Amino acid sequence: MKKNSSTLLALASLGLFCQGAHAQSSVTLYGIIDVGFNYQSNASGGRLFAMTSGVNQGSRFGLLGSEDLGGGLKAIFRLENGFDVTNGKLGQGGLLFGRQAYVGLTSPYGTLTLGRQYDTLIDFVGQYSVSNQWGGYISAHPGDLDNFNYSYRSNNSVKFTSADYGGFSFGTLYSLGGTAGDFTRNQIWSLGAGYSHGPFSIGAAVLSARNPNTSLFGGNSSTTASATAANATSPVYRGFLSAHSYQDIGVGASYTLGAATFGATYSNISFRGMGDTSSGPNPSGYSGNATFDNAEVNFSYKLTPAWMAGVAYDYTKGHANNVNEGATYHQVEASTHYYLSKRTDVYLSGIWQHASGTDSTNKPAVAAINVLTPSSSNSLVVVRVGMRHKF
Repeated sequence: MKKNSSTLLALASLGLFCQGAHAQSSVTLYGIIDVGFNYQSNASGGRLFAMTSGVNQGSRFGLLGSEDLGGGLKAIFRLENGFDVTNGKLGQGGLLFGRQAYVGLTSPYGTLTLGRQYDTLIDFVGQYSVSNQWGGYISAHPGDLDNFNYSYRSNNSVKFTSADYGGFSFGTLYSLGGTAGDFTRNQIWSLGAGYSHGPFSIGAAVLSARNPNTSLFGGNSSTTASATAANATSPVYRGFLSAHSYQDIGVGASYTLGAATFGATYSNISFRGMGDTSSGPNPSGYSGNATFDNAEVNFSYKLTPAWMAGVAYDYTKGHANNVNEGATYHQVEASTHYYLSKRTDVYLSGIWQHASGTDSTNKPAVAAINVLTPSSSNSLVVVRVGMRHKF
């Protein structure tokens, strides 16, 4: 009996050892520090020279973890913070993990996650915009009106991204509105797919947000977003935030030929059912719909393994039904990066934007480069020199 007891104890100990060895886990700390100087030819009427953070890529640190559960199944999580290098302040409206915060499971068939996440329009189309490659947020489409540059996340979201099937993948996201008595209020959903083979890749997706002023644009706040305030600041579309819904359809593609890469994106953005003051303010008394068509073409070239340069042109045309004539924006951007190592580079970027027509505030359109203070005129030039380090 004693011998049998010892044998059972040994087997139990062996089982615990095997379980511990099988359920391997890992946690990785990572981040980006991006800082430099901006020159702006016109910021509300005056020239501006300032040190700024996170222009080419948002400064951040994060924790990424996984645990092997066996049978090809893993538990995963990500907690990612955004911050300002110049003063140490939190980004994304003061949220502790404002960039991303999710937990989920991954398997040979795909990944299911829950939390604060990027929508599938960003995953499958945003990657083709120069703002997410080498141009930074100053090269994003005016006001990042199509969210290709990761400006807005989806809270309370459930997301599935498939595995890669011969170069094809797809994904979907649904964000619960969480409003008592109204299941659809503040809900967000997106659906996207992509294909990659050799030097060619393409992606397409759609994003839809109900009550976008509070559900989508109001997500970068440590408090509950209010419908009485405009939760987006860009004059390109802040006057349209009484829209009952927001729809964004996008497609992007790229082709690499030796050291050269050609890319393009297109997006159609619509603010629908304006005049819903339960969604957002309506100072101009708008009704009906406002739409935008945006097209970008870009080109980059690796001059040497450590040195690249790129140029891009972006065109945005607004069509404001029952509102005004709409606004048009032309934008040209050029950048060069020199990599001191795999993790550290220095860069120089320049951007010019010209606006015409009438913007969402029902005033003559002014140049409004993403995130920066709008110009007091219809033209604006910005020059950026910076340094980026990844860890």
